[in-house]
Amino acid sequence: MTYQSHIAQMNETIAKNGDSWAAIDAASAARMAVQNRFPTGLDIARYTAKIMREDMEAYDKDPANYTQSLGCWHGFIAQQKMISIKKHFGSTKRRYLYLSGWMVAALRSEFGPLPDQSMHEKTSVPALIEELYTFLKQADARELGGLFRELDEAKAKGDAVNTHRLLKEIDDHQTHVVPIIADIDAGFGNAEATYLLAKKMIEAGACALQIENQVSDEKQCGHQDGKVTVPHEDFLQKIRAIRYAFLEMGVPDGIIVARTDSLGAGLTKQIAFSKEPGDLGDQYNAFLDCDEVDPADITNGQVFISRDGKLLAPKRLPSNLYQFRAGTGEDRCVLDCITALQHGADLLWIETEKPHVEQIAGMVDRVREVIPNAKLVYNNSPSFNWTLNFRQQIFDAWEKEGKDVSGYDRARLMSIDYDGTELAAEADEKIRTFQADAAKRAGIFHHLITLPTYHTAALSTDNLAKEYFGEQAMLGYVKNVQREEIRQGIACVKHQNMAGSDIGDDHKEYFAGEAALKAGGKDNTMNQFAAA
Repeated sequence: MTYQSHIAQMNETIAKNGDSWAAIDAASAARMAVQNRFPTGLDIARYTAKIMREDMEAYDKDPANYTQSLGCWHGFIAQQKMISIKKHFGSTKRRYLYLSGWMVAALRSEFGPLPDQSMHEKTSVPALIEELYTFLKQADARELGGLFRELDEAKAKGDAVNTHRLLKEIDDHQTHVVPIIADIDAGFGNAEATYLLAKKMIEAGACALQIENQVSDEKQCGHQDGKVTVPHEDFLQKIRAIRYAFLEMGVPDGIIVARTDSLGAGLTKQIAFSKEPGDLGDQYNAFLDCDEVDPADITNGQVFISRDGKLLAPKRLPSNLYQFRAGTGEDRCVLDCITALQHGADLLWIETEKPHVEQIAGMVDRVREVIPNAKLVYNNSPSFNWTLNFRQQIFDAWEKEGKDVSGYDRARLMSIDYDGTELAAEADEKIRTFQADAAKRAGIFHHLITLPTYHTAALSTDNLAKEYFGEQAMLGYVKNVQREEIRQGIACVKHQNMAGSDIGDDHKEYFAGEAALKAGGKDNTMNQFAAA
């Protein structure tokens, strides 16, 4: 609906309600409606799910159409990210948000900083989704508010050309609201708990939920040790629970991202239920590290399974966990992926220990033998030492080619001493093209960085503290922050405007008319940035 159609609709509504609504201005009401395109989180979830489905189809046609996101731990961070994307690229197309369970645990828990072990309040996850979209919707309102001011000025001047241009710009306005892939960890409990939390996350606006196949009460960050997986049927119950939640909430296009941690997880809490040889439970149990048992040697407390007429004792640890055979991680990953896609998941996530295109591609190739359009969401994790990994990859490739590597110490390749070398330059180019290369070769539809804004906040704060509390004092802030904000056109240099003071002034005028006491007058120091 166009802005002027909104005005016509509002005029009709006001007229139906007679004199008691005489003070309501149709144009003002229309502006408020246009500035709040998504009244509810479910409106957002439906809109963004459709975008993701279209993007997945585009990727199937051409892997150059991969998508990206950055993890955001606060609504303001998400807002500034999307404002920046619109400023620099003119479009938000194929650019999403990621909500990291790690960052919720570390930064948003009422308990204070916590490890990524699902100990934070489950309600903090949908609360952050709602916050992210609140800030993105505010960015829409702020941007459109500026256009309405320009429109009023053009009309006042009788400038028909600019009036027409601005009306079209308002009607064609691209929202800052984009899809979010939200981390539900291992579901925070059983399938019912997963279903209940999924509904809250969808209601807050999430169109894509990522769930992992670890035991809820043993969950660990994918880049730490001690991970414990569950049998496939346990995981599939949670996938089905999420699908039911999407359907119940009226978001049939909702996306389920099934993550497997099997590559780095060597333990399981359960022996899977099996009815017959070769079924899913039997395949899972086949990976267990077992010893054949002589019935004469049975001891107290042992647990047994039978296979091919033999009695086997799975190796059980003092923690009551069972271990898998060494070297089976990749095979378990492939089975996890195939099984998840066959039972309702839309996208895969394979947590790896390093960013290596061929390692990922090797597993995806096997999955695609069964499911040709299998696609991945991949964590370009800050837990990887990207510089060292890629320099070592180039070192190994050169060595294999017979190229002289005597001038390099493989173990010390992170050293600044190598920064200006040919090897470092080639490694950096591989890092630069990693996402495009992996999208083409390894089936990665979506590339994300889980924790980037956690690290940027730490780095920028360290730099400011070093300068401000040192000899540079106030110049440390002015030179390195404010001056750069002005010169780079960072919107929040006008922080009052970014916080909504102009939107508030508009509302005061709508509600109080000439009696409105507005903040944006001549004495507002924000006017010092008028030329910024």
